[in-house]
Formats: sequence, C-alpha cells, structure tokens
Amino acid sequence: MAVANTTYRKGEQLCRVINLEWITESTYILRFERNDTVFLPGQYLTLSRADCLTAREYSIYSGKTDDFFEVLIKAVPEGIVSQQLKELKTGNLIRVGGPHGNFCLPAQAPTNFRYLFIATGTGIAPFHSFVRSYPGLDYTVLHGVRVQKEAYGIHDFDPQRHILCTSKDNGKFNGRVTQYLETMEVSPDTLCYLSGNSQMIFEAYAMLRKKNIPVKQIFTEVYF
Repeated sequence: MAVANTTYRKGEQLCRVINLEWITESTYILRFERNDTVFLPGQYLTLSRADCLTAREYSIYSGKTDDFFEVLIKAVPEGIVSQQLKELKTGNLIRVGGPHGNFCLPAQAPTNFRYLFIATGTGIAPFHSFVRSYPGLDYTVLHGVRVQKEAYGIHDFDPQRHILCTSKDNGKFNGRVTQYLETMEVSPDTLCYLSGNSQMIFEAYAMLRKKNIPVKQIFTEVYF
C-alpha cells in the first residue's frame, strides 16, 4: 500500500516493468528491474510513470535476495498514481526513487529476536519482505482484512505463525485485528511492528503499552 504522496525527486532511476499481476479485482503486484539496488527489508520506493512527475511511496514487497523489485498496490478510485501504474505493460519504463525509510529489523542479527507483526490491508508488504529476506525469523503476524481473498502473500508465511483476521467472512479469526490482539499474550521481550491504517496503529499501540511492551520495542508505519 502507498505510504504518502510525494513529488518528483532528483536521483531517481528509470526501470523497466517485468510484469503486473492482479491478485484481487483491485490489488496488484508490480514487478520491475532492481538494477542491483541495495535495500533493507522494510524500506520503501517512490514510483511514478516515466512520463509523469507525480509519484507515490510504496513499501517493498520482495525479498533482499530477489533480483527484481515488487510492490503491492491497491488501485483506489481517487489514487492518481495507483490508477496510472495499473495500466503499465511489460517493458514500460517507470521512475524509481529510493530506497528510503527505517522501518527495518535490527541491523545486527535480526533472527535473534522475537517479533509480532501487525498489519491491515496492503500494510502486510514490509512483513512479506521481512519473511522473504530472513529465513528462520521467530515471528507471529496478525493480518486484518475484510475477506479471505485479501490475505496477500499468505503462502509465503508459516501457516502456524499467520493469523488472518477478517471482518466480513471467516478467516482464522472473525473480527478486527485489534480484537484478536486484545486477547493475546505478548512476551515482554517481543519487538512489535505495526503497519497499516492509522486507527489500527493507535489502538494496537495503546494495547501493547497496556501489555507492558516498552515504547522502544514498538515500531510503526502509517499508511493512511
């Protein structure tokens, strides 16, 4: 999902589209050349069509060992960039800036920690990149969506560690992701990452504090 609006920035590169895959009627994965760009899982890129100066920020969906970039995009009616990007074809050029951001796992020995990942909608993107990049992570992921078909990338997560919370049909938990979190025990040494809509993040943050998770162990990425 997009993080925020932006305008054209110097230092962007042109990359060719590899393919575009629709995974629901409104959400797609855009894959394009990486050109040996180095990034940290959890960072984001600024994207726009090559012939357009209006850009938008998208979390990286692919893993650090992949030789391409992927982003997960929901085409919303009022979203200028998401509507433009959905028309791209293989071989088209896009402007790519970045990577940027610090919504990342600890730089030293990321597999030495216990994690709780909480996402709504396409906010799952950075967690997908984490899991693709770091085999052996000790994690639990809570993903809040409306219906099961919006469980983006579910097959890349360990099914024993993935809790799908659906508000409109039956996932592993029928209800909002914060309702599940409210009943959950969270070990005090857990590093907690929250990604998605601001209302979920505000509620989840408060719940984690009540569960005695220190502020320094809670990290957030607000999408809207």
